[in-house]
Amino acid sequence: MKKFQPDQKCLLMSRDEVRAFDAWAINELGIPGIVLMENAGSKCAQFIIETLSKTKNPVVCIFCGTGNNGGDGFVIARHLFNAGFAVTVVVCGDIDKIRGDAKINLDILTRLDLKIELLDMEGTEIIEANVIKLANDANMIIDAIFGTGLIGAVRDEYKRLIESINGLGCPILSVDIPSGLDCDTGLPFGASIKANCTVTFVAVKKGFVFENTRVYTGDIFVASIGIEPKHGSPQK
Repeated sequence: MKKFQPDQKCLLMSRDEVRAFDAWAINELGIPGIVLMENAGSKCAQFIIETLSKTKNPVVCIFCGTGNNGGDGFVIARHLFNAGFAVTVVVCGDIDKIRGDAKINLDILTRLDLKIELLDMEGTEIIEANVIKLANDANMIIDAIFGTGLIGAVRDEYKRLIESINGLGCPILSVDIPSGLDCDTGLPFGASIKANCTVTFVAVKKGFVFENTRVYTGDIFVASIGIEPKHGSPQK
């Protein structure tokens, strides 16, 4: 895993290029999406394990959305659980909307008897209290709510969620991109997680290079998902 240095040249990916790269890996190379998700989540989990290696009895709270970013969070939860961490997984949204590779990884957690908390996103007035209750004892918060595909203003209930997580005063690691941040411009869609560090996959995202974006990303680390953007991929 490499730390992004702003003064060094590196490959940048836009939202559309990320989508094209994933499609190339899955459809042309034949790498199942769940393998890419496993690789991403396991690399991120290893980073977390190393970061908290000096913390006795580490406690982590993982806020997961209902898409593939949440799926990465479920993979991370399994690896941290296997490593002896106390893990709280919080599904932010309708759990019945979780499909595909993310659903497979959620089901694995259920079979491991790892408790899944459901955050009620309907009553915005109680979101902050519930976030505090669920994450108050955590040594680190993992943000796996929204990924690079997010477009458009964050809805009010998710804005409240993001603001509540930012207000915890706990170190935050964002998975691939801080939730609520525009992948291409580096500007928040009304609200964005303010992470201490971001573990992004394959390449630095286009919006990460702007100086004012660092307040949201924190330190940026680039992790491989088992295939690099070269050798015939759509990246130039």
